[in-house]
Amino acid sequence: MKLTVNGKVHDVAISEDMPLLWALRDVLGLTGTKFGCGMAQCGACTVLVDGEPVRSCVRPAASFAGKSVTTIEGLSLAGDHPVQKAWAELDVVQCGFCQSGQILAAVALLKAKPRPTDGDIDAALSGNICRCGTYQRIRGAVHRAAALMQG
Repeated sequence: MKLTVNGKVHDVAISEDMPLLWALRDVLGLTGTKFGCGMAQCGACTVLVDGEPVRSCVRPAASFAGKSVTTIEGLSLAGDHPVQKAWAELDVVQCGFCQSGQILAAVALLKAKPRPTDGDIDAALSGNICRCGTYQRIRGAVHRAAALMQG
C-alpha cells in the first residue's frame, strides 16, 4: 500500500491490520511517535492526519491510504515550528515521552483556534497525558506559540 507521511509517498508492504503507529516506527523508522498505552487513551501516539490529531496505535495503516500523515519528524525540518520553539522557550519537556503527541495536538488546536483560551487548551489536550505533570508549562507554551504565530 501507499502511505503519504511527512510529504513523501511510501510504498509499504504490511498487513492490512497493522496499526499506523507500527508502520511509522517499525517500517518507516520514524520513532518520534511513541507507544504509550496501546488503547488510544494516553495520546503518546498522536499524529496529524490531514491536519487533525489521530491516535495511531489503534487504527490500521490501511485506513490512512490517500491521506496525509504528519509525524513530529515532519512538522519542521529544523525544529523551528512555532509550537516547537515555544516548547523550548518555556522548557516544557521533562522526560519527553508525551511531547510529540502534545505538540501535534497543540498544532491542530492552533490551526482551529489561533487565540485559544486556557479552557480551549485544556479541552484540546485533555487526551494527551503527561506523566511528569508539566500541564502548566504545556498551557503556557501553547499561549506562547499562539503569540509567535500571530507575529
